[in-house]
Amino acid sequence: MPEANLKDCVQTIHALLGARSIVLVGLMGAGKTTVGRRLAQRLDLPFVDADHEIERAAGKSIPEIFAEDGEEFFRNGEERVIARLLENGPQVLATGGGAWMREATRERVRKKGVSVWLKADIDVLMERVSRRPGRPLLEAENPRAVMERLIDERYPVYAQADIKVESHDAPHHVMVARIIRELAEWLETHGRNG
Repeated sequence: MPEANLKDCVQTIHALLGARSIVLVGLMGAGKTTVGRRLAQRLDLPFVDADHEIERAAGKSIPEIFAEDGEEFFRNGEERVIARLLENGPQVLATGGGAWMREATRERVRKKGVSVWLKADIDVLMERVSRRPGRPLLEAENPRAVMERLIDERYPVYAQADIKVESHDAPHHVMVARIIRELAEWLETHGRNG
């Protein structure tokens, strides 16, 4: 897309987003944090990573929370932190892979945000997560089997997001441009504040 058209899309987003957050959902490795930072920069919006906010609130890392308190404790805290963060829009908010699985979180995002599912295939996800340790759910004998199970469980729920963008091994600026185009189109169709 020519830069002028992308600038028009950015203006549309600014005009129609209101106080909502742009909420990125998807599996670990889909690019929510990496692409999210660049998207926020391009849109001149704050970027917030829910996982970092959870760690800050808990005073420990996510792997430590999982190990010491369990996944359910983590998920409950995640739900509370995201609810709080959604009050601070407009912003680009990257969520953890399991956050969207909570109905209460999905409902809050519907009211306070526009959800964007970054969908990636198994090979892309596995290649990306192999570069970054500290993923408690993948601390298993067969991480690929775990990822396949997560895809089976979560993709039907991620599909409830407002927008779906395929996350390929494309340069980040290409991904950002795709998201901006999809957001502008969605906002034009659904209007101000949904």
